[in-house]
Formats: sequence, C-alpha cells, structure tokens
Amino acid sequence: MFANIANNFANCFKIPELKSRILFTLLILGICRLVAIIQVPGLDGAALSEFMKANAQTSGSSLLGMYSLFTGGAMERCAIGALGIMPYISATIIIQLLSAVVPQLSKLAREEGGRTKLIQYGRYLTLVLCLGQGLVMSIGWEHAEKIFPGFQGRLVLSDNLWWYRIQTTLMLTTGTLLLMWLGEQITDRGIGNGVSLVITIGILARLPQAGQGLTDMFFPAAGESKFHPFHLVAMILLLLAVVAGVIAVTQAQRKIPVQYAQRTVGRKSYAGSSSFMPLRVNYAGVMPIIFAQAILMFPEKIFQFLGASFNLKILKDIALHLQEGAGLYLTLYALMILFFSYFWVATQFNELQIADDLKKYGGYIPGVRPGQATSSFLHHAMSRITLAGAIFLTIIAIIPIILSRAMGVPYVVASFFGGTSMLIVVGVLLDTMRQVETHLLMRHYDGFLKKGRLRGRF
Repeated sequence: MFANIANNFANCFKIPELKSRILFTLLILGICRLVAIIQVPGLDGAALSEFMKANAQTSGSSLLGMYSLFTGGAMERCAIGALGIMPYISATIIIQLLSAVVPQLSKLAREEGGRTKLIQYGRYLTLVLCLGQGLVMSIGWEHAEKIFPGFQGRLVLSDNLWWYRIQTTLMLTTGTLLLMWLGEQITDRGIGNGVSLVITIGILARLPQAGQGLTDMFFPAAGESKFHPFHLVAMILLLLAVVAGVIAVTQAQRKIPVQYAQRTVGRKSYAGSSSFMPLRVNYAGVMPIIFAQAILMFPEKIFQFLGASFNLKILKDIALHLQEGAGLYLTLYALMILFFSYFWVATQFNELQIADDLKKYGGYIPGVRPGQATSSFLHHAMSRITLAGAIFLTIIAIIPIILSRAMGVPYVVASFFGGTSMLIVVGVLLDTMRQVETHLLMRHYDGFLKKGRLRGRF
C-alpha cells in the first residue's frame, strides 16, 4: 500500500503542469508563513509568545487562543499577519448570508457575472473589517494585562501611541490583504482552494508544539505526573477513529435520483436521461462550531463581571457553570451546534429554486410531482440528513474539551483530536487530493482516492 502511495506521489512530478502547480503552491504557503513570523515594529512579540506557551492549557481554548490557531500563531507573535485571513472569511460569510435575505443581492447572485461582483463586494468589506479589527487589536496590545489575564510587562515599545496605532493598523490590514491575494493566486495557479490552504498551513504549523506537548505528557519533568503508556495507545486509536469519521461524514451524501424527460429546443432534440442530486450530510461544514464557540465565549465573562460588580453569588455560580467543560456549557454548546447547522442549511440551501430549476429543464424526482411537492421532499430529506451531520459535529467538537478539561491533555494536543482544526485540515486535504487526482486521471495515472470513494447512502 505504501509503495502505491509513494508511486502516486512520484507520478505527480511526472506531469509538468501538475509539478509546477504543486511547487508554486508550496512557495506561496512558505511566504504565508513568513507573514505570520515577521513582527510589527514597536512591539515585543517574544514576550507575548512566551506567555502564551507557558499558559497554553488555559489560554489555548479561549477566544484569543482559537483566533491564534487560525492565524498560525501570528497573533501571539505580534506579526504583520496577526489578523490572519479571518476578516476575508468573515466578509465572505456576511455576503453569503445577505445574499439569502436581501433580494437585490440574491438577484445579483443569479445573474451572469453577478458572482464576480459579490466577490468584489467581499473584498471591499474585508478592507473595512481589517481597518476596524486592526485598530482594536493595536489598542488591545497596549493593554495586554487586560486582554491576556496574568500577563505582566509591556508589549508596546513606542512612546508615540497614535503613530503606533496608525502604523500597526495599516500593517495588519496590509498583511491580511496580502494573504487574501496569495490565497487567490493559489486558487488560480496552484492546487486546492488557496484561502483554505492558508488556514490549514497555519493550523499544521502547531504540529511541532503539539508533538512537544505529547512528549512532555509521557516523559514529564521530575515531580510531575506521568501518563500511562496505555493512554498513548488509546489516544492513537481515538485519533484514527476521529480521522476516519471526519473523512466518512465529510464525503457522505444522499443521492436523490433525477430523471430528465425528452425535450426539443428549437431544431435540436434532447433525449431523456437520468442523473442524481447529491445532498451532503455535513452541508454546513465547520461553520456551526465556529458560530457556537464565538457566541459562548462572552456569557461567562458577562456574568463574571456582573457578579463581581453587584456581589451576587447566583451570577458568580452561573459564570462557573458557563466555563468551558462545565455541564451547562456543554449542553448549550451542543444545542447551538444543532441550531446553527439548521440555520446554515436554511439560509444556503434553497429548495424552492432547485425545484423550479428542475421543472424548467424538464427534470423530476421519480415518484414526486414537480413544483411544490419536489420542494417539500427536498426540505424533508435535507432536514433528516442535517440532523445526522449536526450530531456528528457535536461529538467532534466536544472531544477536545473532554480531553483537555477532564483528562488533563494539553490543549495544543487535544485540538488535533477534533473540533475546528480536524474538520478544516481533513476537509481541505481531501479537496486538494481530489484536484491532484483529477490531473493524474487525465494523464492516465492512478489517483489517490480511486479506492476510497464513499458510496453509501443516508
């Protein structure tokens, strides 16, 4: 098996076009890592980086820790890529959601060339978000002891604060726009989705740190508790099970058969044909987890602040139950993932438009009448498989929390056993391998996924 995999990798470099695309992608990803390392002038990034490493168990699962994960550690280094590619992702999501509720944008999305305009609107919105977030981040670094509890010292080395804020905001904005442009270059001239690969390489950049954390678990310093070797075997089996589950559910789909009747357009006659409509089980991807995490970061802080301000024990107790890993937190976390899974499907999956398009082109689902009946059938089918995908997302999202909070596994290690990290990495690698496989099959080489396609139905 390993010989076949090695042979397939060697075949990738026998195709000149594929070879150039792979090398170009690797070069651009290397530049992205430089953007995440070069520090903003006037900041002591080394001090913050050391603090984050020393407090990885408590700060790794926080909102700032999650943001630092997506930036590849650029935020904790005070690098020019500290905002990462997230403002562009946020702008794209906002435009997508607005397209589902704003009639003008919805009409534009269906017009020829409308998608290009929506992408352009997303770039303009990215610039606005970068300027706002860059200014907030520059001010936050001025008060590091409030943003990073327990940090002692001073991050800002410049005495002219306004010049520092303007300079930092512009450099952070430039860093994000550069990452956005590099990602688009990978999409056009490289292999895979460029923006997704930029996020993935930032997540994988923490592998050495996770490896060091795993080593410290089983070979700790004198006086610290040591994990039993059986735990290592259990963790390896859990990792394999999680990866297999993520791959299976990411590729899983329900195939709805579609029959097209014979029709005549002008002087041309088109024979009837049959096809299928794939409905993805995990239609929302990683978005429900991101939404749930972002929202649940704030209630604990709010109740903690109110409890301390008014000296009310009940508010302090609620804040304790809303800490990550507590029973109430896990319950709300699971419910919010379920809610946002259906919310994303409701805003992005338009069964009415699909039913109208099928009717327009003479297509129908066998046993289902065209029009409203088809729309109801698709809505019912999508609701059922979305429940399966949402339950899967909930399990994957809770695994790192349980490992970190209940079993004492360092969060940088636990984050690779599920959650957003695992979903993004596996999904992006599968998409990239599909594109590589396409080039291989076009040149009559065996592809990586030839024997691995999931053909089950839900």
